[in-house]
Amino acid sequence: MATAPKSAAPAAADDAAGGKKKSKLKLIIIALVVLAIGGGAAGYFLLMKKAKPAGEHVEEESHESAKAPVFLVLDPFTVNLQQENGDQYLQIAMTVQVADEKQSEEIKVYLPQVRSRVLMVLSSKKASEINTPEGKKQLADDIIAQIKLPFAEKGKPQKVNDVFFTSFVIQ
Repeated sequence: MATAPKSAAPAAADDAAGGKKKSKLKLIIIALVVLAIGGGAAGYFLLMKKAKPAGEHVEEESHESAKAPVFLVLDPFTVNLQQENGDQYLQIAMTVQVADEKQSEEIKVYLPQVRSRVLMVLSSKKASEINTPEGKKQLADDIIAQIKLPFAEKGKPQKVNDVFFTSFVIQ
């Protein structure tokens, strides 16, 4: 009888050691499966990112390389409008969008000439012509055309993208 308990004790010890080995083996297998799935997912996303059509890739690059707009704020203008129903005047403030900082600096050098051109355009208008959204758009186009003109004979035209009215009052 004394030998039977001795053989039962080593068998229990073997079962406990075997259970630990089995649980470690399960953990290792689970870890390997998780790593394989993670690696597969990472590989899939990397391959899909590289396999995008060329047009999509170009669009992303153009968004990244897009320059911030350059604006030049002009001092407000007050002009008499062409008479229709008595004296009327226009008080207007605007900001000009130009191609780059170099263009902004060049326009600043010729600012008196720019202001003169804009004043001539503004004072040639009637209140009824510029009171509508279409009239304001036409006025902006006329101002852009005048600012784009070269400042010197045989000079280069200015690179003006848009004109934004920041204040527009007709009285």
